[in-house]
Amino acid sequence: MTMPTSPKDIIAWRVAKELKCGEVVNLGIGIPTLVSNYITPEMNITFQSENGFVGMGALAKPGEEIPDLTNAGGQWVTLLPGAAFFDTAMSFAIIRGGHIDVTVLGALEVDERGYLANYWIPGKGGPGIGGGMDLVVGAKRVIVAMEHVRKDGEPKIVTRCSMPITAKRMVDLIVTDIAVIRPTNEGLVLREVAPGVTTDEVLSKTGACLIVPDDVGEMVA
Repeated sequence: MTMPTSPKDIIAWRVAKELKCGEVVNLGIGIPTLVSNYITPEMNITFQSENGFVGMGALAKPGEEIPDLTNAGGQWVTLLPGAAFFDTAMSFAIIRGGHIDVTVLGALEVDERGYLANYWIPGKGGPGIGGGMDLVVGAKRVIVAMEHVRKDGEPKIVTRCSMPITAKRMVDLIVTDIAVIRPTNEGLVLREVAPGVTTDEVLSKTGACLIVPDDVGEMVA
């Protein structure tokens, strides 16, 4: 699949490459919802929506919307064959019971420890924690999908989160529009840069120390 050009779609496209055949995946609000647009039927991915169903397909195209069928973020979506609906209690039993292979979440900040803050900006509010805490703790793998810097140009990858932490559980991978970074016990390791982006540019836009190995790769189709 050809690599997209918009920053948010680059992130979603790159995250999709991390998903393995047959996995059950939860997509958070925002950029993560775009991941479903880059999944092929052959991958056999089952998307679980926090508001109560499995078998979610791509975002609905204009004119194809079903008014009562939305994801957890209120966006119209499609269904795949075999989809099933259930109540909130069952939805969170799936999440808390360890049945989600991967959760893809947006973030306000991620720090050097791999800790995630994604629900509250002090003094400004936020969307609320929702199922974020449950997903970070309950999923087998946690992938953060976010733009590398905020709208004001300040880094979202920092030494220590200044915002409330969603859960004290190290995320497994950070995918931004310019880099792929893997949190480890030794620190944040730069694994890939986007085409046309240099390592120095990533370092300059990151508010935390990065470990830069000799074999930093490039995001490729």
